[in-house]
Amino acid sequence: MDQMQRKVLGNPLSIPIAQPKKKRTSMISFFSKVSWKLRFQKWEPLKNVFFILAERARDPSAKKRHMAMRGLGTMICENPDKVRKYKKIVLDLLVHGLYDPMSSEVIHESMKILTIILGKIQGKGLGSFFIDITLQTRTLLDDENDSLRYLAFVLFGQLPAFAGRKWKKFFTNQVKQTQDSLLIHLRDRNPQVAKACKATVRACSPYLRQRKEHSFQREDQRNLKLCRQLSHYHPELLQYFYANKIL
Repeated sequence: MDQMQRKVLGNPLSIPIAQPKKKRTSMISFFSKVSWKLRFQKWEPLKNVFFILAERARDPSAKKRHMAMRGLGTMICENPDKVRKYKKIVLDLLVHGLYDPMSSEVIHESMKILTIILGKIQGKGLGSFFIDITLQTRTLLDDENDSLRYLAFVLFGQLPAFAGRKWKKFFTNQVKQTQDSLLIHLRDRNPQVAKACKATVRACSPYLRQRKEHSFQREDQRNLKLCRQLSHYHPELLQYFYANKIL
């Protein structure tokens, strides 16, 4: 397990899961069985475990969905090469989890696993999932939960590497719409979120470049606001933007 995986999986901002004792014991028992099966694959083929988790990931019970996502994360970290052939199914499950309407724990787990996967595939193989991940991650940048907000900035900061030519116009538009959130969270109340936001601003900086032929007054005002805030709170970022002709 590399440093990025350990950092994300061991994220100190993880959401505490408050569950009644009996239900908590039941969920821990399920997760233990999954881990046991991952370690003793000669009795239980990995493929079978994967499809059990895939089925549980769409279970009506939010707790089962959450534990299935945790199991999926364990499988990806312990058997990345064997899981690779199920990449599209995994991405579909994670995007589905990212949009979970009931459970912030499922959303949190989905984002955590996505940050690991995006670190492994390095700019290839997202396809149309790129749009779904970008749109939902954007909405989570302003979430009230520190842990979700932190992971959303980490994940959004990884997306520029996947935009390419195909999604460049779409992602440029998304970054411009996110500019206000980026400015706000550079001074986030949580220092880890503020740090993740700063890294994301750097990663997205090429998409903040303004075409001279499309220089509108509104864009000029937004850039002036950006310059003022950066000069006051993050002068090193403002210097980086000027040096790279972003502003």
